[in-house]
Amino acid sequence: MKRINLLLILLLFTTILSCNKKLIEEPRSTLVPDALNTAQGVQMALDAAYAGTRLFWGNQDYFTVTVIGTDEYQRGVDGNNDINVYNSSYTPAHGTVNANWRNAYTFINTANAVIDNAPHVNLPEATISRMIGEAKFLRASYYFVLTQFFGDVTLDKNFQSAATTSATRTPIAEVYDFIIQDLKDAIGSLPAGPKSSGMLPGKVSAAAAKHVLAKLYLARAGSSAKQPNDYLDAYNAAMDLINNRTSLQLALVPDFGKIFAEGNEENSEVIWSVQHTSSIAYNGPNNSGVSNFSADNVLNHMWVGQYEKRPGMVRDVFYGRPYIRCIPTRWLVDTAFKERVNDSRYNKTFQTVWYANNPNPSGYPVWPNPLPAGAPAGAVSGQPKFKFGDTAIFMPGVDASDAKIAATPYLLIPPRKYDNTLSPTMFKYFDTKRADLNAPSIRPVIVYRLAETYLDAAEAAFMLGKTAEAVSLINTVRERAASSPASVAAMDITAANLSIDFILDERSRELTGENMRWLDLVRTNKLLERVRLHNKEAAPNIKDKHILRPIPQSQIDAVTTGPAYPQNPGW
Repeated sequence: MKRINLLLILLLFTTILSCNKKLIEEPRSTLVPDALNTAQGVQMALDAAYAGTRLFWGNQDYFTVTVIGTDEYQRGVDGNNDINVYNSSYTPAHGTVNANWRNAYTFINTANAVIDNAPHVNLPEATISRMIGEAKFLRASYYFVLTQFFGDVTLDKNFQSAATTSATRTPIAEVYDFIIQDLKDAIGSLPAGPKSSGMLPGKVSAAAAKHVLAKLYLARAGSSAKQPNDYLDAYNAAMDLINNRTSLQLALVPDFGKIFAEGNEENSEVIWSVQHTSSIAYNGPNNSGVSNFSADNVLNHMWVGQYEKRPGMVRDVFYGRPYIRCIPTRWLVDTAFKERVNDSRYNKTFQTVWYANNPNPSGYPVWPNPLPAGAPAGAVSGQPKFKFGDTAIFMPGVDASDAKIAATPYLLIPPRKYDNTLSPTMFKYFDTKRADLNAPSIRPVIVYRLAETYLDAAEAAFMLGKTAEAVSLINTVRERAASSPASVAAMDITAANLSIDFILDERSRELTGENMRWLDLVRTNKLLERVRLHNKEAAPNIKDKHILRPIPQSQIDAVTTGPAYPQNPGW
């Protein structure tokens, strides 16, 4: 069928390689299928299969369908006004939906090229086994994306060397079985962990496959394809990683704030990351991260509000380019992160203060005449309220009276004054070392980390009735987030606190913005309930049909032979 464009795949083989290689210019412009009979051709196909991950983790299309329109984030002033609020213009023709579908199938076929052809090339058996294991992990990852968004999807098990015009949807149960087998095969042939000797950052390991396997069992347990042992299998897969973390050189980073620190993306907590590069030609082709195979990492832009429109502020690399695609819901910042004395995660997740960076003093606000009641000592009517380097904007996270706001030299923004142009700003992906203000990020994207493994194991344990174990696992994550040693005990929960909603709340505190929230809500059958409760903009519009994304209209139109390609219910 026409969703796989062979020429595009062949071009990808030669133009999108791993960030550790450079293009070698040769007269030929494409790699023909016969090249897959060579070791070099198979390696290039594997590089391309890896490169496809940059079209998900770091890309705006995937960000849009995993972060916004949830209980955590709603549309920012420059965000789209359809898919994020579930309104009538969110249709099967939406480009974001099509891009995620197309990208997944393109690189499934690329992975299939490796799996089908690697056994026949002149390489050592151990090398072939490892390459196939990597390709199976990647294929499983792309199919896992598809099943979570679309339900039943077409299952292509082999490389397609020509476009076809017919296709059917495979039941989700069969697709899940296929993914599980891919992951089990990968576990048996990959290095044990991400820190294994000689492994390059971003390469997949058995540990990554086990982590995804645990997530997959949890997802299947919440789907129509659920099996009796799913929660037990999820628990066992996650606990395998946790119990063997020392030998795998995995550990929770002691300071939550250091997990996403620039330059620390390969820390002990990271199970798998997707690599980006300072060579923009290997990412590209633009800085939007939208459609057209744009593999730039633009997560650094997505949360940045319009700080530059406030007094004393101008755009700069440090504070970022204000794309403002989303803002946190009031539930996220006011309720989920309500505890800020003992729990350090709010202050280590959100930017709430900006320092004046405008070198032009004429743009600074001055004190009025008469001075407002409560103005600080030294305030003089007609003189600037603050100067370069002083606090220009501060969000205290608690209410302040209008009189207090007027008497404060900087712009004081209590929660009731948050808006879709500037709110607490999630900074896990900020990149202050970019070439210029408009440049995308060159940082790796952390996809899976050990703290999530603990929370996955806790959820499975809770669903199995292993309440004490679930509490212990969650407390391990919470204790790490304590603001000081004196706060550790205060971070502990008991069985009385535990519920699926509490687990989702804890995932927000730990994992917010990490490209998985929509999937978590669907998996736990909580999407409709929690969006209606916590996302005031999307609440009036979300319907039962939104539990699945629509099959792209381009896919339906491309099937011109045989039965029509079925659409999801309600679309």
